[in-house]
Amino acid sequence: MGAAVLEDMVELAGGSFRMGSEQFYPEERPVRLVEVGRFWIDRNPVTVQQFEQFIEATGHVTLAESTPNPEDYPTAQPDLLVPGSLVFNKTAGPVPLNDVHNWWSYVPGARWDRPEGPDSTTDQRADHPVVHIAYEDAQAYASWAGKALPTEAEWEFAARGGLDGATFTWGEELMPDGRPAANWWQGEFPWQNLMLDGWERTSPVGAFPANGYGLHDMCGNVWEWTTTPWGSEQTRKAPCCAGGMDRTAHRQRRIVKGGSHLCAPNYCLRFRPAARQGEEIDTSASHIGFRCVVREGS
Repeated sequence: MGAAVLEDMVELAGGSFRMGSEQFYPEERPVRLVEVGRFWIDRNPVTVQQFEQFIEATGHVTLAESTPNPEDYPTAQPDLLVPGSLVFNKTAGPVPLNDVHNWWSYVPGARWDRPEGPDSTTDQRADHPVVHIAYEDAQAYASWAGKALPTEAEWEFAARGGLDGATFTWGEELMPDGRPAANWWQGEFPWQNLMLDGWERTSPVGAFPANGYGLHDMCGNVWEWTTTPWGSEQTRKAPCCAGGMDRTAHRQRRIVKGGSHLCAPNYCLRFRPAARQGEEIDTSASHIGFRCVVREGS
């Protein structure tokens, strides 16, 4: 592995840590002692600019730019069987929180460089995390970069920053010194965003303090893919904050970590190291990105 591959990565010696939490959601239990080996991890989530370099070098076509197979979406309206992705839209007022379709919609033309749809742009977001990334897109980027996607254990070890068992990446207080320490939703989700953190959607990488390992955005901003499968006993549980067109059957899920700018204490308190949810590998959305690792000996 060359120095160029490890540029802007942080080396972690590995070790054992307490993974999971007993205090929040059932899927985080039980707390267990887990060991990870030595590895390097990206200091920040992969940005729009970095992903653009990958696209220019490889010509990769993301899942969001590909036409859906009608057999996978038997109940979908024909006009939605076109390239696109899931986009969050803030509601006009309070809505029932048991139906994610109240704030998620499949938007034709939405993709990594048009995050809100065909009329949007990333011209002012080169240093924001890239979004609308499906699992296969993250894998393709990682392979091109000479890296890999992290396991859930590697990701959580890194996110904790040495604060073994702490609730957040920065400690126990939700708002240390009265200010948000990450990009998460302040206010009543999904209609009232007070923007105390200064951002309506994604924020530039590094806009908030790093954790104890010098890593930015390990919680909040965007969910991040891992290679760890979502357990079969959990496949019937719908993710807390994503939804799409109905499929013929449940697709394989991988665990995403870290929460996003849409996580709110009144609905989805998942901007924490222990938090986890299963995302269908053939789904992309406006709050899902990734970062990479390099393992010792690879």
